[in-house]
Amino acid sequence: MNNKPSLIKRTWGCLKRPTAKYSLLALLVVGFFSGIIFWGGFNTALEQTNRLEFCIGCHEMRDNVYQEYKETIHYKNRTGVRAICSDCHVPKDWGHKMLRKMQASKEVWGALTGYVDTPEKFEAHRMELATHEWARMKASGSRECRNCHDFDNMEAKKQKPKAQKMHAQAKVEGKTCIDCHKGIAHLLPKEYIDPDE
Repeated sequence: MNNKPSLIKRTWGCLKRPTAKYSLLALLVVGFFSGIIFWGGFNTALEQTNRLEFCIGCHEMRDNVYQEYKETIHYKNRTGVRAICSDCHVPKDWGHKMLRKMQASKEVWGALTGYVDTPEKFEAHRMELATHEWARMKASGSRECRNCHDFDNMEAKKQKPKAQKMHAQAKVEGKTCIDCHKGIAHLLPKEYIDPDE
């Protein structure tokens, strides 16, 4: 029978034992810089997942919603400002961004399992997917929309009369962008019925 302690026990014992070779200060400095390197790597990887190329890396997005988005004002407009996927679907502040990234892991699982891997499957689930996204946007007060669009920053005089009226009314009623602007960057589901019509 072998009486040698296992590698795990030896490693744990070494970690618990004080060391005479390294000072506490040296350990803290190494830990501090290791933390910075880890955080930098983590944040860099996280930001890579916000790039348009990452978002359309799977054919479900590239062949469906990306093609629709390319036909909208958020893709091509007179000012040359373009909103990419993460501008609308990922919050800017760290806490909400982390929560959204965790929620997005379900979407990755859906891609891996083929939940919407064909145009037909995507269309069959479009209403469900849109409903989830509209609910998320409603719950946040259309936070991502307001990174670019804000009632207080709009020049109402440059809007058409109907838009002026609707925006003023929405502000008074506490409505948010997604209450009126569904289907602005992607096609509406065939089952969608506008409650205002």
